[in-house]
Amino acid sequence: MPDETQTLNPAATAVRTSADSSASWAGRPPAWVLRLVLAGLVLSALNLRPAITSLGALLEEVQNGLHMSGSVAGVLTSVPPLCFAAFGLAAPRLARRFGPAAVVCAGMVAVTAGLAVRPFAGGTATFLAASALALMGIAVSNVLMPVIVKRWFPDRLGGVTGLYSMALSLGTAVAAAATVPTTQALGGSWRTGLAVWAALAATAVLPWIPLLRDRGTDAPGPTATGTRAPGTTQQAPAPRTVRTPRAPAPRIARSRTAWALACFFGLQATGAYITMGWMPQIFRDAGVPAGTAGVLLAVTMVMGVPLAFVIPRLAARLRTQGPIVLALGLCGLTGYTGLFLAPAAGAWAWALLLGISNCAFPLALTMIGMRSRTGAGVVRLSAFAQSTGYLISIPGPLLVGVLYQHSGGWDLPLALMAGLIVPQVAAGVLAGRDRTIEDEAGMRH
Repeated sequence: MPDETQTLNPAATAVRTSADSSASWAGRPPAWVLRLVLAGLVLSALNLRPAITSLGALLEEVQNGLHMSGSVAGVLTSVPPLCFAAFGLAAPRLARRFGPAAVVCAGMVAVTAGLAVRPFAGGTATFLAASALALMGIAVSNVLMPVIVKRWFPDRLGGVTGLYSMALSLGTAVAAAATVPTTQALGGSWRTGLAVWAALAATAVLPWIPLLRDRGTDAPGPTATGTRAPGTTQQAPAPRTVRTPRAPAPRIARSRTAWALACFFGLQATGAYITMGWMPQIFRDAGVPAGTAGVLLAVTMVMGVPLAFVIPRLAARLRTQGPIVLALGLCGLTGYTGLFLAPAAGAWAWALLLGISNCAFPLALTMIGMRSRTGAGVVRLSAFAQSTGYLISIPGPLLVGVLYQHSGGWDLPLALMAGLIVPQVAAGVLAGRDRTIEDEAGMRH
């Protein structure tokens, strides 16, 4: 028998249909929804690093324009990992309260606002506050990207993770390479050169708007909604007020895999920040022209574009990811050894090898999605691994600078860089074992 409300009040029916739309996705989401989520992932990933690399390209101009001291400029370059660690911890609670899609949408709004405001700041304090706002949006989005992939594409973890990792690498490289030419083309003002990236961030807000009502973290389908008893007929989707009971969240601190993944994430981030911050200077001190040293850094960054798509797909097909961790570690050790022995003679080879080694980042993101059976587990694991990892990464670049300044050369810093590869590989092999945090944290379904 038709619903009497539908017969007598079509307007109420439309409202009810809209309100229950995300509940209907608990079955098989429509193709347009998946395409929208994929577009949101790619556009958001493109905006996860330009706030950092665009500033790096114009740091000297910003410092002069705002009369910023050298020490404050140094603090500014250390703010990103600190914000990623601090604000990333809030992502799980926000995701439970509002849903991952809504939080990423709000994150992209924060990135847009921060990038739009900071170029026109009248002083250092306002500039730092606007930068922190953008980094806050990046931090929560960093944590929730693997969660959204797990929810909407549980059978394509490697491919989708690779796609958004590739977009992240592309956004990083393009912002670093295009900011200065764009600034010059728009009149030479660093304020205009930084402001243009707010427009790109604004496009990343749009795909998430139709998904704001979605509150789920587990993959749509029987895993999230339960299965029907044999012989029963398919029922209409339940109203939004009827909620499926949540499984208790795993205790992350009890999981060795979670700690191994956090250490792996932190050590690879340390290597990446050291490479981005110091590699050009290593080449310049070896006699490589400044322009060529910049191109070598660009080569290292660009390597992440194709490999960020390939490595997660390969990792998702393997039961354990230890062999990939080992291969990337060997590339890093070879690159640092080459910089120690013949930095100028083999410069292009070392840049390529270090670019391959830095692809431990998309591998870590893939393992976050694979090391938990549930969306709630992925939320907690992603927040724990990334926040703890970024805290681990903070001292590395600063320590390299201290060693370089006091030793007067690159022997000790390069020894440190190479030495960090060893625990990175060890942690990655442990994190890559075929097990989940629910098993280790004492959770059972």
